[in-house]
Amino acid sequence: MSDTIEMTPYSSRWPEEFKEIAARLEAVLGNYALAVDHIGSTSVPGMPAKDVIDVQVTVPSLEQPIQPLLEQLGYERKYHLADHRPPGRTDLADPELEKHFYFKQQRRINLHVRVAGRFNQRCALLCRDYLHSHPHAAQAYGVIKQELARYFPNNADAYYDIKDPVFDLIMEGAYEWSGTRL
Repeated sequence: MSDTIEMTPYSSRWPEEFKEIAARLEAVLGNYALAVDHIGSTSVPGMPAKDVIDVQVTVPSLEQPIQPLLEQLGYERKYHLADHRPPGRTDLADPELEKHFYFKQQRRINLHVRVAGRFNQRCALLCRDYLHSHPHAAQAYGVIKQELARYFPNNADAYYDIKDPVFDLIMEGAYEWSGTRL
C-alpha cells in the first residue's frame, strides 16, 4: 500500500461501502458498539477525499474486549492514539479525552474506536454534520485538501501540519453553528 497522499473525486459508492462495513461491524460487535458512524471526508457528499472509508465505533469504554472481535473481521490494531487537539482549547486539558483505538483493514478502512461523549467522538460527528449542512465550506475544504495533496504527495507531516489548523478554523464555525463548544 502506498504512502502517497492522493485525493480522488467524490464517489457515490462510498456511502454504500460504509453501509456494508457497518453491517459487518454491528453483527460482530453487538452491544459493545453503541453506534457505528461514517465520518471523515468520504461521508460528505461531493467532497473529494482519499479513497479511505473512515468509520467511528462508539463504545462506553476502551476497556471493552472488542479487539479480538475486530481481528475476526480482518482489522489490525495500529496503535492507541490521542487525536489532534486544537490550539488554544484549554477546555481540553485532559489528554484522556482524546484517546482512542485505531484499526486498519485491507480495503483502506480507518476504524476509530472512541468513547461515547468524549470530545473526539463528538467532534467527528459535528464536523461531518456541519460540512453536510454547509456545502460551500465543504467545497473549500476539499480544494484545500486537493492542493495540499498536490504540493505534498509524499510528505504527510507537511500535509497535516497545514490541514489540521484549517480544520480547526472550520470547526470554530461548526461550534457556533451547533451552539456548543463540545
